[in-house]
Amino acid sequence: MKAVIMAAGRGTRISRHIQGKPKCCVEFDGEPIIRRTLRVLKSHGIRDVALITGYQSGEVIKAIQPHQPAVFYNPFFDVTNSIASLWFAKEFFSEPDDTIIINGDLFIEDALLEAILHEPRSPVFLADSSRIAEADYRFVWKDDVLQRYGKDIPDEDTTGEYVGIGKFDKSFFIKFLTKLDEMISSQQSGKWWEDIFYAFVGTGSRIYVKDIKGVFWAELDYVEDYNRVLEYLKLIPFNENK
Repeated sequence: MKAVIMAAGRGTRISRHIQGKPKCCVEFDGEPIIRRTLRVLKSHGIRDVALITGYQSGEVIKAIQPHQPAVFYNPFFDVTNSIASLWFAKEFFSEPDDTIIINGDLFIEDALLEAILHEPRSPVFLADSSRIAEADYRFVWKDDVLQRYGKDIPDEDTTGEYVGIGKFDKSFFIKFLTKLDEMISSQQSGKWWEDIFYAFVGTGSRIYVKDIKGVFWAELDYVEDYNRVLEYLKLIPFNENK
């Protein structure tokens, strides 16, 4: 199993609240969120990990110590989006393998990672049906198959909020790389990495959604997300967080 952590973006929506530092370097209980992700991955036996950096790359690399994932750098992070960052890490995909892709600003717990590790279907995204009114990026799914996606889907049509993590298995590997190259070659560097998978929606290749309602998670897009994590951690004894 491989894992890719996307940590190249600037995070403009929350940057003024975190003194301009990369979102993945925000600390909870003295631990940067990016280091937490690497720790949780390692605890589940996932050591073949790529970290893709861009904005303040040096700070991100400091924040991950003592972990040593393979590091790839997107020098055009300010004018491209995460699909381009993924393209700069193509070397990491030299051998087919089951692969998890995680947004670097995602606060994860064991239960969240276990949910996607134990999901047999592929490709699959995690989503939360308990978050609709406050949802940022929205999914519509039926019978666990993704139908629609976007920020402007009304509440009454939304099934849940996208969590920021997805997985595909070896059988989807060639389709994944082919679509990545196709989109970069057609100058779609402003797309998100998830758009590789969205391109298959409605084409006969199913993109699955696993509902993780009841599992805590937070993607640090807004200061409210940061505060939500703080409130959550208050409920957990400190020694259980490490």
